[in-house]
Amino acid sequence: MLDGLKRLFTGHAATPAAEWEGIAPWAQSHQYAYKSVPDEGFVIDGRLGEQAWRLEWGPSQRPYIQGQELRLRAELGLSSELQLVLMNRELQESMEKAVFEQYVEGVQTRIDNQTPPEMRWLVMFPRLAGAEMPALREQYVGLSSAKTWLLRWLDGPLTPALAAAPRPAAEPMVLMIGRGRLMLRTALAEAEIPSLQGWLRLFECAVREAQRVTAEGHDAAGGPTTAASLWSPSALPGDERKA
Repeated sequence: MLDGLKRLFTGHAATPAAEWEGIAPWAQSHQYAYKSVPDEGFVIDGRLGEQAWRLEWGPSQRPYIQGQELRLRAELGLSSELQLVLMNRELQESMEKAVFEQYVEGVQTRIDNQTPPEMRWLVMFPRLAGAEMPALREQYVGLSSAKTWLLRWLDGPLTPALAAAPRPAAEPMVLMIGRGRLMLRTALAEAEIPSLQGWLRLFECAVREAQRVTAEGHDAAGGPTTAASLWSPSALPGDERKA
């Protein structure tokens, strides 16, 4: 199935960039930990206050992104029941076309666990109406297992940050929360410092806003709770995953 998705979304994969200059000095100047992955990309580990994050740039891990991919992730310690995704409208339309061709016109009768979660969620969860995200309705689609949580997340600086994201027209971008982890994925052919800075600012805004929503006492169902906070700063696992 994944091979079919890759053909639909990407065609031929781009060759990774042979060199990326200036990234290591930039990372070191901000006290980030930098590690090169030969012939593929690099990994940068940093912190936003007590919260660890990881930036990876390397070959795409998703069939809908061609060539090099930028990934940002942070283990937020949120409830595993909270699942949500924001994606640009062009990607949403492509994914829905893929789902239709694969499961309606094709022979497959169910979506299996080899399908990216963002594609599964697209058909599982209700999406926000345009009136619920007016500043983003032309650019993004949002859906979640906890609609109120998603609305609270967008009710603040994250919405203008998303509207101003450094995304070329039609390039795929996904911002999602699942299994307690916040993840951003987007196509990024060249690892240039201004682009990395722009995406990192957006990601850190998303982290801060997730902290805010949790501090306000909203649980995985989106409603207020009197239980202990779901937010707990956590370091990323000590794995040395490739970019």
